[in-house]
Amino acid sequence: MIPLRDESVWRRVLSVDEQLLLIVRRWESRLMTRLMRGLTHLGDPASWVLLGLALGFSGGAGPRLCALLGTAAFLALGISQPLKRLCRRQRPSRGLGGFAALVENPDVFSFPSGHTAVAFAIAAAFAGQAVGPLGTLLLALAIGIGISRVYLGAHYPLDVAAGALVGTVCGTAAKLLVVEYPLLKLLGYATLVSF
Repeated sequence: MIPLRDESVWRRVLSVDEQLLLIVRRWESRLMTRLMRGLTHLGDPASWVLLGLALGFSGGAGPRLCALLGTAAFLALGISQPLKRLCRRQRPSRGLGGFAALVENPDVFSFPSGHTAVAFAIAAAFAGQAVGPLGTLLLALAIGIGISRVYLGAHYPLDVAAGALVGTVCGTAAKLLVVEYPLLKLLGYATLVSF
């Protein structure tokens, strides 16, 4: 049983979380909605698959970066999706009376944000790699995707913060698996990952 004092702190945290969501929603305009929908769609699986394939066929370090991207995304999804089912937090459109999301949600659970987890996992995995401006671009994209998820009403800010944390941990783990300790070679990816 959670002590009453801790429960009141948690209720205050959730109240601030709801207030922040409503503050972000005040930014609403036709142009902003179009921009935020575009950012959210860049965080869809199809976009990451397309980027992975482009890297995989680019030659040079591309196949290793493809493996890095795929591992980071797989780990982030493998952690964030079970967490969603465990935590079972309702999305804002179900948890706040009169609140409507500006985008279709793939499921009813909100915590943590899967889009954000995958985006931050890939950004963290690419951080410090010799990829030129791609690493910085991926970090900016991850931040934009996180903001878009709140703006569009798909997630509360706390969901996005948790997704960013999960993603950063998963991206760091992916970097260890693929770059530092190339365990993928042991799993049969020796032809894909050349070091």
